[in-house]
Parts: sequence; C-alpha cells; structure tokens
Amino acid sequence: EGEGGGEVEVPEDVAHLDWHQQQRVIKRRATLLMAVGTGLVLLFSDPMVDVLSNLGARTGVPPFYISFICAPLASNASELLASVYYARKKTRRSITISLSTLEGAACMNNTFCLAIFMALVAFNRLAWHFTAETLAILVVEVTVAGFARARVLRGWTSLVVLALFPASIALVAGLEAIGLD
Repeated sequence: EGEGGGEVEVPEDVAHLDWHQQQRVIKRRATLLMAVGTGLVLLFSDPMVDVLSNLGARTGVPPFYISFICAPLASNASELLASVYYARKKTRRSITISLSTLEGAACMNNTFCLAIFMALVAFNRLAWHFTAETLAILVVEVTVAGFARARVLRGWTSLVVLALFPASIALVAGLEAIGLD
C-alpha cells in the first residue's frame, strides 16, 4: 500500500524496500530514463524531420500530411505501448489508467505543440497559413475532451475516437479545398 492508503504498483525489484526508499529509487530511475529519452529526442529529431521532408518530396505528398501521419506514430509509441500493457490486465483500474494515459498524451501533445507553433508564428512574425490545420486540431481536442468527461466509455466510443485521426486529415483537406489556408 502507498502512503495514502491506496494500493500502488511498484517494480518487483524495489517491492521489498520501505515506501520512502521505493520512492527514492523510482524517482532516480525515472530521472535517468527521462534524461536518456531527452537525449534520444535531441539525437533523432533533426534526422526525423529530414526523413519526413524527403518522404514528402519523393512521394509528392505535402509535408504536412506526411508529418501528420508519421510523426504522431513515432513520438507517441511509448504511450501506446504503456496503454496496451495496462489494458492487457483487463481490470477496471488498469483500463482506466490506459485510457487516461492516451487521453493525457493526446491532449498534452496537441496543446503543447499548438502553443509552441503559435508562439513561433507570433514572435517571429511569420505569415499565417495554418487555419485549416489549427481548426482540425481544436475540433479533435474538443471532441476527445467530450468523450473524456463521460463517466463510462462504451466500446463504440473507441471507434469514434479512432476515426478522428483520418477525419481530421479529411477536414484539413476539405478546409484547404474551400480556400482556408
């Protein structure tokens, strides 16, 4: 049990330690993993951008669509794997953790990236040509937030949320086709 009285999952190799020692080991391990992860991001982010740009140039597909499809799959792989791990336990608590992980990652990534992007546009006084993309992101975030507020999620809601990914790409294409930049 944790200090708050609730049952807490801890790695087996630290289960024999008292709560404070467990926390110290877990936090040290988490810090190390975060540092390694940050290093990997710094190492591979520039080559990843080059690969996505080259893929777009070679296929004739605009870079936005390539990055909209490939980048989330690469950058969110860890959340996806963690949520699959929790979902396989098939308990109410583990499924809740799984869904919360995915919802949190999606909202955090979209909000954080959109904020950085808008700050870059504003502070560097760049021309604005991203209304369609921004609207698609906001529509998806509001829709996911609506589902996340529900007390009980049914199986069909996962299909709706999954369909938001291709729907958002279609929304961007449709908005651009009618002249929204």
